[in-house]
Amino acid sequence: MIADMKNEAEMKQDTPKPIIEVEGLVKRYGDFTAVNGIHFQVMQGEVFGLLGPNGAGKTTTMEMIEGLRKPDAGIAKVAGYDTHTSLTKVKEVIGVQLQSTSLFELLTVKEIMRMYASFYKTSLPIEPLIEQMILTDKANGRVKNLSGGQKQRLAIALALLNDPLVVFLDEPTTGLDPQARRTLWDIILRMKEQGKTIVLSTHYMDEAHALCDRICLMDKGGIVALDTPRNLVLSLQSDSAIEFRLSGQTEDGSLLDRLGELNEVKQADRREDVITLYTDNLQASLLDFIQFADRSGLVFSELQTRTATLEDVFLHMTGRSLREA
Repeated sequence: MIADMKNEAEMKQDTPKPIIEVEGLVKRYGDFTAVNGIHFQVMQGEVFGLLGPNGAGKTTTMEMIEGLRKPDAGIAKVAGYDTHTSLTKVKEVIGVQLQSTSLFELLTVKEIMRMYASFYKTSLPIEPLIEQMILTDKANGRVKNLSGGQKQRLAIALALLNDPLVVFLDEPTTGLDPQARRTLWDIILRMKEQGKTIVLSTHYMDEAHALCDRICLMDKGGIVALDTPRNLVLSLQSDSAIEFRLSGQTEDGSLLDRLGELNEVKQADRREDVITLYTDNLQASLLDFIQFADRSGLVFSELQTRTATLEDVFLHMTGRSLREA
C-alpha cells in the first residue's frame, strides 16, 4: 500500500501543471472583436504555439496575458497571478519579445544588456546570455550594425535577463532568412531544455510543427482547434494528399463528390483552382484517380503528392488557406 501511495505521489509530481490559465478573454476595438471569449491552459515546461494568419488575434491574446493590454472581459493568470490585479507579480515571472522591438541603435550589445539588467532587482549574468544567443563576436558592436536575425536574438536575450518562468515570443522569425530562422529554432528548443515555458505566436506552419508541443489554431479571434501537431494532422484522418490543378477546364458541380468516392479517399477539398484529395493509402488513391481522370477526360496542369500538414487542418476547418486567410 505504501508503494502504491509512493507511485501515486510520483505520478502527481510528473504531471505537468498549468502555468497559464486563460478564461473567456475578450478584446474589442469599437465594433471589431479582435479576441472573442477564448479559453486555454499552457502547461509548465511546454512550447505552446498560437498559430494563425495575420489578424487572427494572436498578438492581442499574448498582450492580454502579458498585462500589456486590458481585456474587455475574461481573466488571464500567469503562475497563479491575475494579470489585472497582480500585474507587478506577473512582470516578475515573464519575459517578453515583442513583434516589433525598438532597440537603442547606438549602444553596443553589452551596453544595452547592462541597461536592461539594471531594471531588475536581480538578473542573470550577461556574458552567458550573450554566448547562448550566439552574439559573442558582436558583444562590443553597435546594435545598428546587427543583422535582422542577430537583433531578434538580442531581443530574446533581453527577455531572459530576469530569468523568467514564461517567455513570450511574438512572431520571432518573421522576415528572417531560412538560416536565421533555423538558428532561432535551435535557441528556442534549448530554452525549453532549460525548463522555460514558451508561448510562441507564428503564422509559419512548419515552425509550429517543429517547435510546439501543442498548438492553438486561431482564426478571426477564436480558437479553431487545440492539440498536439500530430493529433491535429491526424484529425484529418488522412496521412497523405494528392494535389492537382485542372488545365483550362470548367468542372461541374459534382466533381468533388465523385472524387470523394475514389478508392481510400477520405475527403476532397477545393481552394480556388487547386483540388486536394486526402487519403491513408496514397498508392491506391493515386492509381484510382489517374484512371478516373482518363475516363472522365480530365486534364491537369499540375499534380503532386505530399504528406498532410497543419495548413490542411486549417483549410479543412475554415475553408481557407492559412497563407491566404
